[in-house]
Amino acid sequence: MKANIVAIGNSQGVRIPKILLDQSGLSGEVELEVCEQGILIKKSRSPRHDWDQAFRQMAVNNDDELVLEESVSPGKENWRW
Repeated sequence: MKANIVAIGNSQGVRIPKILLDQSGLSGEVELEVCEQGILIKKSRSPRHDWDQAFRQMAVNNDDELVLEESVSPGKENWRW
């Protein structure tokens, strides 16, 4: 399917046919990425969308230890006022 790049204010854009939006599930905010073939439009992900899986894998690898232990204060006795 072909489309034209059109002027939209001071920018340019592409009108995406509804059938392509329905098939892709795209709506609202999307991410744009330059790739070898052109510009890839993909669903926007939350900043921490895959952290749960990464943390599970860290636990499996026994790599989930606290690195900056001295920076964690257990109670008010370490606070400076």
